[in-house]
Amino acid sequence: MKVTVIGAGNVGSSCAEYIAIKKIASEVVLLDIKDGFAEGKALDLYQTSSTLGFNTRIIGVTKDYSKTSNSDVVVVTSGVPRKPGMTREELIGINAEIVEKVVKNILIFSPNAKLVIVSNPMDTMTYLTIKKSGLSKNRVIGMGGALDSSRFKTNISIAMNKPSLDIHAMVIGGHGDTTMIPLDRYASYNGIHIGEFLSKDQIKDIVSSTMVGGATLTKLLGTSAWYAPGASVSYVVDSILNDQKKIIPSSVYLDGEYNEKDICIGVPAIIGKDGVEKIIKLDLNDDEKKLFKKSADAIRKMNNTLI
Repeated sequence: MKVTVIGAGNVGSSCAEYIAIKKIASEVVLLDIKDGFAEGKALDLYQTSSTLGFNTRIIGVTKDYSKTSNSDVVVVTSGVPRKPGMTREELIGINAEIVEKVVKNILIFSPNAKLVIVSNPMDTMTYLTIKKSGLSKNRVIGMGGALDSSRFKTNISIAMNKPSLDIHAMVIGGHGDTTMIPLDRYASYNGIHIGEFLSKDQIKDIVSSTMVGGATLTKLLGTSAWYAPGASVSYVVDSILNDQKKIIPSSVYLDGEYNEKDICIGVPAIIGKDGVEKIIKLDLNDDEKKLFKKSADAIRKMNNTLI
């Protein structure tokens, strides 16, 4: 199996690292527009193979999309990362042009690839990819829900002092500080609702901190985070390549589901070898439905500035 990662910055290189270490693919191609940058990242990463015990071939290239040919999955991380004080939405004009060009070049050499979109604003970039490429909706997946859900689980784990692997929780809605919806009603510790261990105020604080999780890291680091995003991408790619059919909150194209049409937004979906294989319908209560509608309206407003 072959995976291409477009953009060899922090997120792209972390994604390539996790895919190699977890032995998800036999070959990973890192591509970047900066001369020598992807080559250097790839070589540095490849030199860990003997000590970390993986056989994944890692190649770095500058602008040469022919080296990405016949990729099974292509991850798009291209674009300008957030700076302190920036919202994901503020990147829309800059990154839209970049993503559109990248996707066009990808499909020349890998016309059958599944695309995992990471570039921000992620929901709009996922929608843009589907609309401009003409690809079927199952072949394009926005990664944001996997990342936001991992942050939600981590925050719950810290508050409860319980292993994060035993925490089950998800975030739906948009991948934005004001549009994501951490579903605390569905959050549990080994099947037991977190309300049995945490107060309402504690849960409220966890939800709030999850929603600004990316902004918090951007403020601390001076740029966007990369470890958790890279790991979340590898999680999605693994489910595709190995047909694991995991339920992963993902930004996917809705055509009537959740009473929304012609939009990409985060909902739980079964991810397998065909990409988005099924959208899972959650029984949202009235408050959650209102939040979801508000989130969809905000995303649609951004979409309308581009298409």
